[in-house]
This record gives sequence, structure tokens and C-alpha cells, in this order.
Amino acid sequence: MFENLSDRLEKSFKILKGQGRITEINIAETLKDVRRALLDADVNFKIAKQFTDTVKQKALGQEVLKAVNPSQMMIKIVHDELVDLMGVDKTDINIKINPAVILIAGLQGSGKTTFSGKLAKWVKSKRSKNPLLVAGDVYRPAAIEQLKVIGTQIEVPVYSEEGSLNPVQIARNAIKEAKIKGYDVVIIDTAGRLAVDEEMMKEIASVREAVNPHEILFVVDAMTGQDAVNTAKEFNERLDFDGVVLTKLDGDTRGGAALSIKAIVNKPIKFVSSGEKMDALDIFYPQRMADRILGMGDIVSLVEKAQEQYDVEEARKLQKRIAKDQFDFNDFITQIQQIKKMGNVKDLMAMIPGIGKAVKDLDIDDNAFKGIEAIIRSMTPEERTNPAILNGNRRKRIATGSGTSVQEVNKLVKHFDETRRMMKMVTKSGNPARLMGKR
Repeated sequence: MFENLSDRLEKSFKILKGQGRITEINIAETLKDVRRALLDADVNFKIAKQFTDTVKQKALGQEVLKAVNPSQMMIKIVHDELVDLMGVDKTDINIKINPAVILIAGLQGSGKTTFSGKLAKWVKSKRSKNPLLVAGDVYRPAAIEQLKVIGTQIEVPVYSEEGSLNPVQIARNAIKEAKIKGYDVVIIDTAGRLAVDEEMMKEIASVREAVNPHEILFVVDAMTGQDAVNTAKEFNERLDFDGVVLTKLDGDTRGGAALSIKAIVNKPIKFVSSGEKMDALDIFYPQRMADRILGMGDIVSLVEKAQEQYDVEEARKLQKRIAKDQFDFNDFITQIQQIKKMGNVKDLMAMIPGIGKAVKDLDIDDNAFKGIEAIIRSMTPEERTNPAILNGNRRKRIATGSGTSVQEVNKLVKHFDETRRMMKMVTKSGNPARLMGKR
């Protein structure tokens, strides 16, 4: 997401490189490019103009005229305005009430049902809640079955009434069920249409009136750009929703919806979602998104993802094994599994400052570790525990069993030995900086 916008903005800032100070002439040229970049990203025209006007006003201030590096100062001003445009700070959902009722709304195909499942898993794992999913989409073929499959996958119960075409009654009964059985968050997946129509609006408004939800989330496909913003405006006028969810951020999206929607409906973006995996859901942080747009990475989110998979006790055990030179292929594959749980490898690398642009054209997918895992799983328990016994015949057998070549097996064993040596050095020194010659 935002790759094209990031490239265009970077080129815009180059106009100011080498300039001694910001002037009306060079700022006008720079902001002309910035406005074009925003429009190409499908940002609303009025918002793009207002954005560049504000940046110009701040850039021509007395403090900026004294700046040593106009290009860096411009990046700082644009960064701050991007943060302001997208909402300044994160906004939590209201789930303090018991049971908290969350109504999910949006057009058909926006990803409502998938998001409902992701949200259920999120409140369960991140907020220690006991959620109930409600199949309120009674029109779309297989919608109820899809939600049940998702519910089974994330181990969250799904309330449905087979054959009923009354979403209002289903929602009411589901809340009664939640109170009886002790579910503290009720997530109601509602029906959508291919386009906004009066019948759909009346139905969703009726559900809202009947259950008086504590949170209404509008789910929008980020790939639809300004259409998403217009749809959000219509829904907000009828539902007065509490927040926006942007889905399909891993698709070919230009980012216009994320940059425009807050200014148009004056409601915060609360979550962003990408992919079909149930854990691919993140709280929306305007500051971090602005960092990524301007190529600064998102190291905070990367650290948080790592901490989610970090087990203190297991880490202590691993450190002892490394110190005793007992780190083996079993430990190696465990570390790989933890990295995979953090998310898409390319997305993780893009969060590292300076790395995002370098990897954007590389073909890195979730199968990046597939060959390595196949090789390790083709080893015997003894070979995994004692890699020193991996002679030529054993490596040939492993290559055949894993569908790889002897060269690939040799390369992995060499990489494993180097990793083990480095880990042991770090453990002995107690200071990773010493590996780089620092004291």
C-alpha cells in the first residue's frame, strides 16, 4: 500500500535538495508535485488542495526560513499534516459494557464477514473477551456457512437462525443468547448490497434501532478509492457510525481512502486489514502510517509483532542452550515458525526503516521458508539434534526427501553453522554491539 505515493513524494522533495532555504518559488514547484501525487493516489481533490495549502503556509513561516535543510523540513511538515489528516492518534473500540454489541456495516464484497471473524479473534486474544459472532447476513448465498467456517477456525461460537429472513429478530435473539451464556462481546455481521440502496439502509437502520449497539464499524474496501469515501459518507448520514475499517490493504490500492475518509466523515479509522488470515488485523496508527508513506518504516509495529510471539521462559531456555552450544535444527525451525506467525515476510521487512523501498520489487511471499522447513523435516531426530553427523550420504538423502538439491542442503547447513556461532558470541559477550566491533 502507498508505494506509488511514497515514490512520488520522494521525487517531490528532491526539488528542495541543495537549496539554501525555502522560498515561494521552490515551495510552489514542490507542492505542485505533492498535489499531483495525492490526486494520483485517488485523494479527494478538495482535501489535496487544502493539504498543500496548509503545508505551504507552514513552510513559509519564519522558523522554516532559518532551517538548515529545507528538504528535511518539508518532509517533517508533510509528515505532520499526514498524521493530522488521518486522525492524529489511534482510537479504541468501545467494549467495556457487558455484553458490548458491535454492528458491522458496509457494501457487499467489502470484507465484512472476514473482518467480523478477525475482530472476534482480536477481542478474544488481545482483550481477553468471550465473543459471539452473529450471522445477520440472511441474503448472500453461503454467508452464514462462511461465518460458521470462520468461527470454527478461530474457536468462536456463531449464532444463526436457519431459514430466518429477519435480521432484526436474529440480532435481538443473539443478544439474549449472549446474556444467558456469558458472552461479553456480540459481533453482528450484517447484509450488504452491490451498491447503496434505500432497502439496505432501512434494514441496517432497523437493526441499529433494535439492538442499540455500543459500536458501529463501517467496513470499506480500500481498493475502491474515492468510491469508498462516498459510500462512507452515505452510510454515516444514516447510521452515524463510530469508526472505519479499511480492508484489502495488501491489494493494488493507491491509498486515497485512508487519506480522505477521516476528513470527509470526521470519523476515525480504527482498524486496517490485509489478507485472509484471521490474525491479519491491526489497530490504525496515523503516526505510523505517515512514517510508512514517507519511507521511514514502522519499527514500533514490528517490535510489537515480535513481542506478541515472544515467550520469556522459552527465550531463557534457548539462551541456555546457545551458551552450552546445544542450539540445533529443532530450535532453528522453532524460530522460523515464530517469524512466520508475525505475518507476511515482505510486509515485515517493509517496516524496517530504509528497507521498504529496497524490497518492494522483490518476490517475497509466505512460502519463503518452505524449502528450509522441508529440508529440516527430512532429517532424522538424531540429525536435527546433532548436525555434526550430516555427512555426504545423509545430505544426499535429505535432499531427495525434501525435493531439493544437495547444494541447497549444504547452503542451509552452512547458514545454520554461521547462525549458531554468531548466537554463541552474542551470548558470551552479553552485548550484541561487540559483534560489530563496538565497546
